[in-house]
Amino acid sequence: MEKRIGVVGIVVENMDCTARLNSILHDHADIIIGRLGVPLKERKISVISLIVEGTTDQIGALTGKIGNLPGVNVKSALSKSYS
Repeated sequence: MEKRIGVVGIVVENMDCTARLNSILHDHADIIIGRLGVPLKERKISVISLIVEGTTDQIGALTGKIGNLPGVNVKSALSKSYS
């Protein structure tokens, strides 16, 4: 299957989910090229951006698991496939 490069944006409004979120990210570390996290403590929210490279199935598995966390929103934008 062909790979894609893209960005995954995550907004965490439920800080109780951070341990589970970090576990999911660790489980999918093989497709994560880069990660930037900005905790906004005064607003009790965090914003995370990921640069990913993988198949649509791999990226979909990552975003699907993140999207199932309560109080966590996730969106992705992917390149066209390449060999």
